[in-house]
Amino acid sequence: MSAILPTPVQRPARRSRSERLALRSVPGQTYVVTIATLYRRPVFLDDDAARAVCRVHTATWPWRDARLLAWVLMPAHWQGLVTLGERDTLSTLIGRFKALSSRAVEDRHRVNGWLWGRGFGDRALGADEDPLAVARHVVAHPLRAGLVQRLGDYAYWNAAWLRPGEQGVD
Repeated sequence: MSAILPTPVQRPARRSRSERLALRSVPGQTYVVTIATLYRRPVFLDDDAARAVCRVHTATWPWRDARLLAWVLMPAHWQGLVTLGERDTLSTLIGRFKALSSRAVEDRHRVNGWLWGRGFGDRALGADEDPLAVARHVVAHPLRAGLVQRLGDYAYWNAAWLRPGEQGVD
């Protein structure tokens, strides 16, 4: 009878919430971060809402010592390439960005005061991944989504590698 029973699967020990968050917040590590709007509503089809969130990017104090390498604001989500600094965890940094950008948009774009959905997605770049190549992939979302034919025609993105006045890739 024992030959019929499956062998128990060895699972790794569960980590505590603080241990999981610590793994997510390595200073100097570069992350691809995705934040969706609440209920994935296409809030940023409205130019006023999109511009309000974009203004948060231009201020340096929300990012403190972290570095925002590239970002794109799509109709229903934001994606960015962020190198974490020493002062904040990734959760703190993204929480601050979500709070400031939520306050920046008009009330009509929020549901009971909320603009963004709960949490965020993140992926740490591997040692063999080129941040510039990942940044190109991030900012090319509007092209892949069919929103524009040329990246220069989409207003809501930026990359640290652009020189002032440069419009981006065709």
